[in-house]
Amino acid sequence: MNTTLAFDVYGTLVDPMGMSELLQQEAGTEADRVAALWREKQLEFSFRKGLMRVYEDFGTCTRQALRYAMATHKLTLTKAREDELMTAYLSLPAFPDALPALQALKGHYPLYAFSNGSYPALEKVLGHNQLLEQFNGLVSVDDLKTFKPDPAVYTYARRATGAWDNPLCLVSSNAWDVIGARAAGLKAIWVQRDANKVFEDWGIEPTAVINSLSELKDVIENL
Repeated sequence: MNTTLAFDVYGTLVDPMGMSELLQQEAGTEADRVAALWREKQLEFSFRKGLMRVYEDFGTCTRQALRYAMATHKLTLTKAREDELMTAYLSLPAFPDALPALQALKGHYPLYAFSNGSYPALEKVLGHNQLLEQFNGLVSVDDLKTFKPDPAVYTYARRATGAWDNPLCLVSSNAWDVIGARAAGLKAIWVQRDANKVFEDWGIEPTAVINSLSELKDVIENL
């Protein structure tokens, strides 16, 4: 049975920290810290909205998180500059290993992008990096109006990808996403891009751990 691969997008295929360079205009040497807080709050806000059942799409979470990160660092943005940064978020850079890995897997496995992002956002950021054409399709939580790691989202991914009889394996650099997928009965590979990152000890382990997407083809063949 051919495993269907579902790739997380933000943090796995494209790098949210790519915004750091643009933030130097406002934040200077604090740009990396602002970008990191922006990403942290983007995720936190999406989790909270999912739990509260007050869904707003990931772009809204991203904008609210940007405002929080700027305010925390006592920085200000004009509305035009905020819009400029939000537009730039749709052109985040891909990690160098993303395109070669997808090209090596294409035609051998069904490939899907599976994200908290909305379809328009995914089409833009993946298209910008020549990644969109590598996929058989996209799966967005926007269809369910909630966010990963809601177990309903992972079940929906099976339906959306047609992976009911064949294994569905998540590929993600986000440990919380891997844990969510495993808890919902999926296989999940953790991309440990940072050697200093620790996988949370919840008694739920990844199916496999890799340091780069370049290792994925060999690992999938041996699962």
